[in-house]
Amino acid sequence: MSLLEITNLNYSYGDKVIYKNANLSLYKGDHMGIVGHNGVGKSTLISLCGGEILPDAGSVVWDKRITVGHLDQYAKIDKDCTILEFMKSAYKELYKIENELSALYADVDNLEKNWPLITQYQNRLDAANFYQIDTSVDKIANGLGLTAMGLNSKISEISGGQRAKVILAKLLLKDPDVLLLDEPTNFLDVQHIDWLAEYLSESKRAFMVVSHDYAFLERISNCICDVDNGEMRKYVGKFSDYIKQRDHAKEDYRRRYESQQKEIKRTEEYIRRNIAGVNSKNAKGRRKQLERLERLAPPSQNKAAPVFSFKALSGGEKIHIQAENLAVGYYYKLFSGLNLTISSGEKIVISGFNGIGKSTLIKTLLGQLNPLDGKCRLSDKIKVGYYEQGLKWENADSTPMQVVADAFPNMSEKEIRASLSKCAVSSEHAKQAVGTLSGGEQAKVKLCLLTLSPCHMLIMDEPTNHLDEQAKQSLKEALKSFDGSLLLVSHEKAFYENFADGVVDITKCLQK
Repeated sequence: MSLLEITNLNYSYGDKVIYKNANLSLYKGDHMGIVGHNGVGKSTLISLCGGEILPDAGSVVWDKRITVGHLDQYAKIDKDCTILEFMKSAYKELYKIENELSALYADVDNLEKNWPLITQYQNRLDAANFYQIDTSVDKIANGLGLTAMGLNSKISEISGGQRAKVILAKLLLKDPDVLLLDEPTNFLDVQHIDWLAEYLSESKRAFMVVSHDYAFLERISNCICDVDNGEMRKYVGKFSDYIKQRDHAKEDYRRRYESQQKEIKRTEEYIRRNIAGVNSKNAKGRRKQLERLERLAPPSQNKAAPVFSFKALSGGEKIHIQAENLAVGYYYKLFSGLNLTISSGEKIVISGFNGIGKSTLIKTLLGQLNPLDGKCRLSDKIKVGYYEQGLKWENADSTPMQVVADAFPNMSEKEIRASLSKCAVSSEHAKQAVGTLSGGEQAKVKLCLLTLSPCHMLIMDEPTNHLDEQAKQSLKEALKSFDGSLLLVSHEKAFYENFADGVVDITKCLQK
C-alpha cells in the first residue's frame, strides 16, 4: 500500500496550467528527488502534498496512519526563544506527559490507584526514546552546525540562513514518517550538506526532496519524480539512473511520434486519392479510423536556457575594495582581523561555513552596516551591481514587467519583454505577481535587472540558490566572461573554481 496517492491532479495559477491529470505514488522507503526546470511546479507539488494549497481537481491522499513533516523555512518563531528551546519544542507532547507522570508519582496517597496510568505514560515515553532526547538534539545540532553558533543564542540574534537551519533541525527531531523538503541545502555549507546527505540516505523514512543540487540528489535518492509539461513521471534509481532512463524514454517517444506522423500522412494521402473513386468505401473507412486515432502529442522541446550577460564599465579607481583588520557583526563580532583587497578585473570568492557572517561582510563593505573594528573602503568612483541573497521585493504584487519598468523607466515594453525573455522569464511569468513566482523564476528577474545595468563591479551573495542547472551554467559563463571585478559568496565550489582568481576563507579570521 502506498503512503501517498496523487490521482488526476489539476492545478492552475491564473491562466497558467501547472498540473493536468497528473498522477504519482509514494511508497514506504521511497527516497524521492523532485526535479524539473524552474517554474514547472516543484515547490507547488510540495505545497499540495503538505496541504498548504488545494488542487483544482483530483486528489492528494495520504495514508491516515502516518505523520507528514513539511519544511517551512518561513515559519514564525518566538524571537526570544533560544535555539535549544526551539529544537526541544519538537518534543513538547512528551514533556507534557513527563510532567503529568511526575505529578502522578508525587500523589503518593493514590499511587496504587494511578499505577495503570503511570505504566501507560512510562511506556509511551520509553517507546519514544524520551530519555535519549539530549543525545538526539546533540546529534542534529552538531550535524547542522548549530552547536558552533551557541545553542543558548536567541533566535533574534541569528541570521536568516541560521534560522532556516534551526527550523530544519526541529523537523528532523520530530522524525515524521514522511519528510517534505524544498531546497534544504540552500542555507547549508559543504560540510553540513554532506551530513544531511548521509542522514537522509541512511533514513528508513520516506521523503520527497526538491533540489537543484544534483550531486546531493545522487547521494540521497532511490527514485526521481520528473515534473514537466503538467505531468509527474516517476523513475526508479538514483539521479544518474533517471538521466539515462529519461533520455531513453524521450528517444523512444520521439520514434513512436515520428512513426505515427508518417502513418497519418500515408493514410491522409490514400483518402485524398480515393475518396471519390472506386475505392471510396475503403477511403471512408480509413478516415473513420483516423478520426478515432489517439494522436501522440509532439515531443516536448527543451526549454530555452537563459542567456545572462553583464556589461562592464571601463575606468574608475584601480582598487575597488580594501579592508584592513576588519571586524563585522551586528551587536557582537562575528569575526575579526580580515584583510582584503580587490582590484579592477579581479574575481574573488568569499567562503566559510553558514552563519559565520559572509552576508554581513557584504553589507559592511557596501556601507549598509558599520564595521565593529578596523577599516573598509569601497571606491566611490565605481558603480556596483549587487545581488542580495534572499527573495525580497519592494512590492511583491508587482509583475516582472513592472519591476523592470520601475528600475528602467526609459525602456519600452518591447525592450522589457525581450530582456526578460533572454533571461528565460516566460511571457506568462512576466505578467504574474513576482512574489508568486518560483524561487528560480524570481532569481532570474533579479539577474535580469543586473544585466541591464552596466557596472565596474558585481557583488553577488549566493546567486545560484534556486537556479536549475541550465541557469547555473549560463550564470557561470556570464561571470567568467565579465570584464569587471567580482566579489562572490558561494558554497558551490564546482560553480566558481574555473574562473575565480582567489578564494578568501573567513573561518581563518575566527582564530584571531
